Amino acid sequence: MSDYIEPGMMTDPGEFKGLLDGLPGDAGGVARVVQGLVIHEFLLDSYGVTMTDEQKQTVHLRKVSDLLGVINDKDPRALDVAREPGERVATNCRGYTVLAVTLLRHAGVPARARCGFGAYFGPMKEDHWVAEFHDGTRWRLLDAQLDEVNRRSFQVGFDITDVGPDRFVVAGDAWRRCREGRDDPATFGLTGTGAGYWWIAGNMIRDAAALDGAEALPWDCWGTMPEPGQDPDREFFDRLAAGGIDTAADERIRVPGKVFNAVRNRTESFR
Repeated sequence: MSDYIEPGMMTDPGEFKGLLDGLPGDAGGVARVVQGLVIHEFLLDSYGVTMTDEQKQTVHLRKVSDLLGVINDKDPRALDVAREPGERVATNCRGYTVLAVTLLRHAGVPARARCGFGAYFGPMKEDHWVAEFHDGTRWRLLDAQLDEVNRRSFQVGFDITDVGPDRFVVAGDAWRRCREGRDDPATFGLTGTGAGYWWIAGNMIRDAAALDGAEALPWDCWGTMPEPGQDPDREFFDRLAAGGIDTAADERIRVPGKVFNAVRNRTESFR
């Protein structure tokens, strides 16, 4: 569990570490701080906000230190001062998550990012990231993205600091559920973009990498991730879902020095 207290490659606040001192250390307080700093690029309309494509490029920031740098440059006030929605920095569910993980770890709370699917956004189990933290007794899921506006929009009535496994389905669990016939792979993906075993398989690799301390962007691709619509290697992903692969050592899973950014359609440095 100690591996999830120390800052990682993407969750090290770097020169901005001092900005985290004195911030709330409980999951609810962490979520409120994060919600006041960033805004989801796909949900701007819910806040009455518009942004240019250039402003939205911050969704491609991988390191929390880079995200904190943009936040601080935009508004140097303390991080627990909530910015107006239009003054927040554009990100996505993964951005909310790694920022929450960073704050939790700084407060001495074991935390890690998880990649999977949210079942509370609509009919589709949507591609999604949440934070997982240990409360001293058990691991709990925190969806730091779900502020008051999101909860109202998606009719969320549950505790965002204790999201159940049927509400957020970790990628490996999604694979097992589908392989056992308990769920339909066509319901796991991203509305308007795609769904199926290939999407679940990609998120399994991203989740494994995140557990090993390398939280990739949702559209970073590498290794044995299948192409859109491609049938994955069922035997390999069965083993991965069962925990039968050394993810930190397997080159098909370990994040390389360069990854393919599928949104920008180019290869980029990961480190």
